[in-house]
Amino acid sequence: MTAPTTTAPATAASSTPARPPAPVIELTAKEIHQYGGVFCPNPKAGMKIWNNHPRVFIEVAHAGEGKCPYCGTVYRLQAGEVLKGH
Repeated sequence: MTAPTTTAPATAASSTPARPPAPVIELTAKEIHQYGGVFCPNPKAGMKIWNNHPRVFIEVAHAGEGKCPYCGTVYRLQAGEVLKGH
């Protein structure tokens, strides 16, 4: 005798609301740290104190942009900006 098989009922779409896209922060060359990046959280990102994560360095100089591994905020060098000495 074989065990009866059951199938899970079909579920409706997830009731979890979609997460808004991470912000993209455009930076000028003057806002880039001497080592070629910025720190996140950053005042330009408008993060609230209760919503902060550990401070991390986001390298921007080589690729022109970098993404925070915690919050997903993208820091991008503005078009036409040129970094000197990086």
